[in-house]
Order: sequence, then C-alpha cells, then structure tokens
Amino acid sequence: MKYLRHIYWLTALLLACNLCFASDTLVMGQLLKRIADLQCKESGVFPKGIIPSYRLYALNKSREKADVTIFFTGLIDMTLQDIGPQLTRYQQEEAKQIIKRSLEVFPKFQNLKGKSTYNMWPTDTPKIFPNSGWLNLFDKKQALPDDLDDTVIMLLALNSPDSTAIKVHSLMQQFTNRPEKKIRNTFKDYQDIGAYSTWFGLKMPVDFDVCVLANVLFFVQRYHLSWTPADSASLEFIEKVVTEKKHIRSSEYISPHYSRTPVILYHLARLMSVKPIPELEKLKPQLIEEAKMALAQTNQFMDEILLNSALIRWGVSPPSKELQIATSLESLVEENSFAFFIANMGSMLPNPLKQWVCGSHVGKFYYTCEAYNNLLVLEYLALKKKFNYLN
Repeated sequence: MKYLRHIYWLTALLLACNLCFASDTLVMGQLLKRIADLQCKESGVFPKGIIPSYRLYALNKSREKADVTIFFTGLIDMTLQDIGPQLTRYQQEEAKQIIKRSLEVFPKFQNLKGKSTYNMWPTDTPKIFPNSGWLNLFDKKQALPDDLDDTVIMLLALNSPDSTAIKVHSLMQQFTNRPEKKIRNTFKDYQDIGAYSTWFGLKMPVDFDVCVLANVLFFVQRYHLSWTPADSASLEFIEKVVTEKKHIRSSEYISPHYSRTPVILYHLARLMSVKPIPELEKLKPQLIEEAKMALAQTNQFMDEILLNSALIRWGVSPPSKELQIATSLESLVEENSFAFFIANMGSMLPNPLKQWVCGSHVGKFYYTCEAYNNLLVLEYLALKKKFNYLN
C-alpha cells in the first residue's frame, strides 16, 4: 500500500506539472497571436510591417499620439529569436512570420548615407515626434541623429553578419566621453569615465544612459567582439552606478531614456545572461535582493514581469504567478500606464538645467506599445519554461 501511495502522489505531481506546462504553452500561443494581430499589415498611419507604438506627453496624458518608431519592432524581433528554442514548432513558424513582415520596413530607419546605423524615427522622411502638429515644421532642421541604442537592437534583430557588427563597433569608438568633448550632465565623479554617448551625432552633447550602455555591451558580448577602452569604461560606469545604488536612488538621472529601477534591473540581467562579466557577477547578490525588494513593493503587473524575468536570468526561481487568460490577461498586459521607454528632451541639457527640466516633466514623453508588453510576458514564460527544464 505504501508503494501504491508513492505511485499515486508521483502521478498526481507529474499531472500537475503537465497541466501547468500546457497552460503556459496555451498562454504563450495567445500572446504570440496577439503580437501578430497588432503588427501592421497595410500602410496607413503606420507603415506596413511595423509594430505600432504611442506616446503620451507627461504634462498632458489625456491625448496619446501615434509614434512611428522602429524601437519596439526591433526589440520584438530580437527577443523572438532569443526565445525561439522555448516555442513550439507552430509558435516558431508564427514568430518567423512576424519577423519576416517587419523586414520590409527596416530600411526606412537606416542611415541615409549607407552606414549600418539606425534612427529611432524614419530617415527617408525625417521626423521629430511624428504626428506632433506644429513641431513637425522643424523635422529636417531638428531631426535627431542615429543612436547607439536603436542601432545595436536593429543589428541583433536583423542577425547582421559579424563583419557589419565589427564595422559599427569601430564607428562607435568616435562617440565617447573624452576631454575635448566632455559630458556636462552627470555626477561629478562620473565625468571622466570614457563611456559611450547615446548619440552618433558629432554635434550632439555627450549623454550617458545606463540601459543604453547595457544594450551596447550586450551587443558586444553577443557578437564576441574584442573589448575596447570605451567598452571597459562603459562597464566601469555600470559597475559604479550599481555599487553606489544610483539605479535605485537616482534612476531617472542615470537612465534618462528608461528612467525606472525595474527597467534598469531587467537590462542588467539581460546583459549578464549572455556570459559572465566578473565585475558584475560580484554584484549579483545585491541585484537579486534589489529585484526581490522592488517586486514586493510594486503593484504594476508589467513591472512584476520585468523583475521576474530578471530573477530567472540571475538563476533565482521567481515567486509563482498564475497568469490569467483571455480578456483578463489582455487587460493586464495592455494597461497603458506602463512605459518601457521614455523620450526625455531634458536629458541632453547641461546641469543644472537637466535636473530642473527632468524634474518638471517638461519635454518628457512616455512610450507605450501593446505588442511589446505581450512580448515581455511571452519572454517571461519562455524563460520560466527554460529555467524549470534546467532545474
């Protein structure tokens, strides 16, 4: 009888695990289908193939405007490729179709002079804050240069050849903090760190963002590129930020384009998941505790997803969370108060103007993307599936 009881409980446990796996697989399929449904199939306000996104002005959240940016489309393609092994065969085919449809729109955002760099907004018809009314009178004169963040995301999304990655990485070395062009809006003891600036533009002021630097180093690690002094300096900046807990106490200041602690922790975990970086590995226990603390304090569903994904990447089993399906899941995921990215015009100003403008929310725009929210949940479930398999 004792033997039979063991068989019974083992069978019950296996059945429960299979049901949980089946439930997650079902939800993953729903999320992937939702992303595919949201992708533009015909050109209109948004060009065909792009993933729609919208911006809300911080001082007037009653009106959202369509924003034609490649940022979220690139992130979705990049992530779908990363989590491909955790998708079913049918889901892999659907992911490939999403990626295939987006390829058509990518050239609209590439550097017009033929460089393999990318802009947040279209380069074939220069824009600043698309659909902004009178602001668009300044599209050509005030158009922003290409940036390192969108560039590395796009190169990864396109699975660009090593030769392209090496060439772009070489170009990046010209856009760093250096004595002849020094950053004027960071902490005083960070001003001599020779990290990358956010922008490729020669006339742009140097701008540090810890998430942008994490993405650049993610690109360097993924392509197994030889580290340069700028890479090491960017790591020094990240290490200093974490050691001094600036990502907790001054998150908007050290990451003006992402701004919030859960988003910063997500970026750091993603960077650290490629292969170990000794300087960051020694900070992992601190980062894990910070993620757990942030998780205990948040009531934002999407922040919970980001933090759980970060914990899994750090090898920690996250608290169990039953995801609701159908309309309840959609309303949770697509609740539009969650902004993964922030356009912050004050980020380029010198101190003390940067501190004042950023604090006043003047020139700050919150970016929302329903499809990317779905992708983040899909990624979390894929990471959890892989974690459970390996453990």
